[in-house]
Amino acid sequence: MVEPSWPPRVVLEKIARHIAGEIVMSESPGSVLRKWREIFAASQLDVARHMGVTPSVVSDYEKGRRTPGSQFIRRFVEALLEIDSERGWSVVSHLAKMLQLNYLGAVIDMREFESGVELEKVVTSVKGFPVNSYLLNERIYGYTVVDSLRAIMSLSGSEFLHLLGSTTQRVIVFTRVTTGRSPMIALRVSTIKPAAMVLHGPRKLDYLALWMAESERVPVILSLAKSVDELVSGLRQLASSPR
Repeated sequence: MVEPSWPPRVVLEKIARHIAGEIVMSESPGSVLRKWREIFAASQLDVARHMGVTPSVVSDYEKGRRTPGSQFIRRFVEALLEIDSERGWSVVSHLAKMLQLNYLGAVIDMREFESGVELEKVVTSVKGFPVNSYLLNERIYGYTVVDSLRAIMSLSGSEFLHLLGSTTQRVIVFTRVTTGRSPMIALRVSTIKPAAMVLHGPRKLDYLALWMAESERVPVILSLAKSVDELVSGLRQLASSPR
């Protein structure tokens, strides 16, 4: 079964994008490369070994004798994360707290679609069926899969709502759902609604959850996928398939 672990992949991706973005946008990328290497307490030899290059190559980039391209930056950031993983994720843990990413511990998977996807294709990918009459004509541009029990037990109210608040034109998928009331209450109190919601676990919603699904005018789909693994796999295939 797909279970979130520390650090979740989505946390690593956001930290990697943060570091890479700072390098790309800098007028002195070499200085930023050196800064992040020092933040991770890694030597040029450490980074070079993980990148499969010589330390002189790393030095050339840091001193501005070479301009880093996207592939070099990607490998550089991956090297820093690999080094930190060997040391128990101390730097990543600090960065996650600083960047306010700890709420993502409840997120199992999160991806963007390269282009808009019809809701019907999302329903098929999760082996689902709609439970309310509201239909969506707009296209979906990404998804977030959330462990609902972990979210309820570990997140504050504002953090829980932040999961919904960041999903405009996205599908939010709640796993380990029983009656469906908790996700639907979260939907009801959120000022920003997702484009659609998928619930995995129940075979039907109780009367109150069903009423909220109808009144909120957000498409709600029950997923009949056999496992969270199967559900996530279907969504990932949809994200990677050409359209």
